[in-house]
Amino acid sequence: MTRVFLVDDHAMVRSGVRAELGDAVDVVGEAADVAGAVAGVRETRPDVVLLDVHLPGGGGRTVLETLRGELPDVRWLALSVSDAAEDVIAVIRAGARGYVTKTISGPDLRDAVARVAEGDVVFSPRLAGFVLDAFASGPAAAPAPEPDVDPGLDLLSAREREVMQLLARGYTYREIGQRLFISVKTVESHASNVLRKLQLSNRNELTRWAATNRLL
Repeated sequence: MTRVFLVDDHAMVRSGVRAELGDAVDVVGEAADVAGAVAGVRETRPDVVLLDVHLPGGGGRTVLETLRGELPDVRWLALSVSDAAEDVIAVIRAGARGYVTKTISGPDLRDAVARVAEGDVVFSPRLAGFVLDAFASGPAAAPAPEPDVDPGLDLLSAREREVMQLLARGYTYREIGQRLFISVKTVESHASNVLRKLQLSNRNELTRWAATNRLL
């Protein structure tokens, strides 16, 4: 079972997150500020830390910058009320594997935690685009020439291209099925075909591939 540590400065939020996660994970600890988070994560060494961005004592970015090098096996998922670009980009650059807002549903939060624990990256769909733009351009990067599109794209059917773009933007299988009016099982089949045809191993690689080829 995935071991999760909760960091949020509101006790009611932590209680609500615990309730939403239910018995799908093992919540091994909680903290309400930077100092408590650093000490608690060091002690428990969880699989995933659900981390609020704005915390007393320096914020979620400070927790990440303090512990990321020390605990490389711990994965970090930001969970915040903020959807501001500067907040998202700051914690992703500091080492978070994803960023979801507190409007997320319980099932989607459980899915996000599971995906991050497996090494995937997760963004709330509306946040993925500008995060990937920021990383594609880099800080103060000079304009680059348009890259040649990977020839693997020609191997994808029209439907597979649609699924590929939605996967790369952070949508869940369920959300993709709803948008394209197809079953979750069909989405899974298309996703498997996309990864196989593009010779990619997981959604993280797919997201980077799509950003590199400017397909988002």
